[in-house]
Amino acid sequence: MSLWNKHAIFERNSIILILGVLIVISIGGLVEVLPLFYLKSTIEKVDGVRPYTPLELAGRNIYIREGCYNCHSQMIRALRDEVERYGHYSLASESMYDHPFQWGSKRNGPDLARVGNKYSDDWQRRHLHNPRDVVPGSIMPGYPWLAKTELQASRISQDMSVLAIEGVPYTSEMIENANVDLKAQAADDDAGAAALVKRYPKAAARAYGEEKGVVTEADALIAYLQMLGTQVDFKIYDDKANLR
Repeated sequence: MSLWNKHAIFERNSIILILGVLIVISIGGLVEVLPLFYLKSTIEKVDGVRPYTPLELAGRNIYIREGCYNCHSQMIRALRDEVERYGHYSLASESMYDHPFQWGSKRNGPDLARVGNKYSDDWQRRHLHNPRDVVPGSIMPGYPWLAKTELQASRISQDMSVLAIEGVPYTSEMIENANVDLKAQAADDDAGAAALVKRYPKAAARAYGEEKGVVTEADALIAYLQMLGTQVDFKIYDDKANLR
């Protein structure tokens, strides 16, 4: 029997064809899925990635509450135009502590994965108050009430406890000092900042707002935005790529 005649069995008998397709798909699926059962993690850990500080976490909660993810993504694809515009492509490890992740699916505004320290705190405050003050063509609505609303973070330690159950490496010490660390990061306090940075390396502690002694929702959101994309030193990866 020729090769064509053997193949004709599948062409002329739909039942045999369906069984053949199912067998091929099953084999392909097993080849892709089975190795995952022998891996402890599919995410390669990268130096510098840490859990959010209490203030950053509170800001992230506000980011989600206000629906910022509907217009801004936090995932830079490995495409030349995106890398040249936004920076190094996103790594899976950067979102390993996100519940839920903020990759987004639409961009009415720019990607925010590398927005941290790109603009000053003052620029961020003005942008939140009235985006057109700093970006004339912006279609983003203003959020002036954030700077007038005191941050209610009495339950931030509970948020951290839940995230710890989900796998975020918050220690009991971090959870117990949540409110202290939150206030320390939003104030110009060297003593509190030292303890904060010890628990959260590279955490930026400074007065994010204009009113001293009061932590607003805008302060928390700005702290979160200023952290995005700053944890990993991508110069290391760029240097390695240039050496190849």
